[in-house]
Amino acid sequence: MADVIDTLRAGRRIGPPDALVAAFAAAAESEGLLDVAYATYDAPFGRLVLGATPLGLVRLAFDHVDDVVAELSSRVSPRILLAPGRLDVVRRQLDEYFAGARRMFELDLDMRLAGSAFRRAVLAAAEAIPYGQVRSYTEVAATAGNQGALRAVGTALGANPVCVVVPCHRVLRSDGTISGYAGGADKKDYLLHLEGAR
Repeated sequence: MADVIDTLRAGRRIGPPDALVAAFAAAAESEGLLDVAYATYDAPFGRLVLGATPLGLVRLAFDHVDDVVAELSSRVSPRILLAPGRLDVVRRQLDEYFAGARRMFELDLDMRLAGSAFRRAVLAAAEAIPYGQVRSYTEVAATAGNQGALRAVGTALGANPVCVVVPCHRVLRSDGTISGYAGGADKKDYLLHLEGAR
């Protein structure tokens, strides 16, 4: 990190802005100062914000970059930096998914933002829904161990910290209609059509 700062203080350029970002990220990581890396990803329906810790993907959100960075800074660590390189594998797998070439993500996940044990059970039930299939909120509630907790299931899915990768979009009302989704009903519908579930 000191080498990067000394270079800048001396008035020497590191290169284009992307090279400067990469240099800072590499220096911070080498000195153990990078707890959370974040990057953006341009999905077919809009921008996603990605966050990763050394344990794995911790956040995939439809929200504004500043909001996600503020959330990660307060809930995970203030040592957060734009470091796209750490998220290359995630972005590559998202590319494959949106191209129709990937049906299952193979990523390490850091689920510390998932919440309670029940919420984690709900997300595990959603993660187990196969590509191209859907389940009802009632079915997910039963799988998570509390068939009557439909509202709690909806809340848990709405707070899914890694949407798309943990496919909460595969959960529908019992009549097959789309209900709430953090990214909006249009994005949920897009994902279901992409997977051939609509």
